[in-house]
Amino acid sequence: MGTLSKLPNIGAVVEKQLNEVGITTAEQLTELGAEKAWLKIRATDESACIHRLLALEGAIRGIKKTDIPAERKAELKDFYISHKTGG
Repeated sequence: MGTLSKLPNIGAVVEKQLNEVGITTAEQLTELGAEKAWLKIRATDESACIHRLLALEGAIRGIKKTDIPAERKAELKDFYISHKTGG
């Protein structure tokens, strides 16, 4: 496993997916943001769910996904809903 798996919420599978879409460092992930990173993963894995989106946000913030502020979670949920069926 590489450096991304050292971030909270990022295991070997998500790290591999991030690497496959060209995200190999925490800096790249932070610069891109959770939503854009998730969309890149979603383009290669239609099973990417809201938990993956929350995991990415938590990794960027350096916290567990359960500790993301409620307002931000709501924003991410709205984003997910608007994109989960291509909407």
